[in-house]
Parts: sequence; C-alpha cells; structure tokens
Amino acid sequence: MNEVKASMAGSVWKIVAQQGEEISEGQDIAILESMKMEIPIPAESGGTIKELKVSEGDFVNEGDVIAIIE
Repeated sequence: MNEVKASMAGSVWKIVAQQGEEISEGQDIAILESMKMEIPIPAESGGTIKELKVSEGDFVNEGDVIAIIE
C-alpha cells in the first residue's frame, strides 16, 4: 500500500484518476491549484487506486493524503 500525498497546500482543482483505475508510476492522480498555479500530483508507484481521499474543491495541506494505491 502506498499513500500519495500533497506536495504543497492548495485546492484540489481536478481529480484526474478514478478509484479502481490501474495507474503507472508518474501518472497524475490530481491537480492542485495554489496561488493561480496548477500543480500535478503524480503517483510515486504503479498499482490500482484503492481509495481517493479528496474531492474536487477540497483544500489540502502539505503532506495530506490524496489517494491510496495498492
């Protein structure tokens, strides 16, 4: 199990991957918006998205879990 965490504080602008989707290392899971910049959040390893912990519009802090990959 691998947790994908936010690299900085910001709002979840867009969820790119869906729960149950098979993803590869480096594939974007979500895009944060902070200070009018878009920051992609990539998977650190490949696998299946077991759970998305955020929704579009949510605010996250640095280190918050975005998704869990198995």
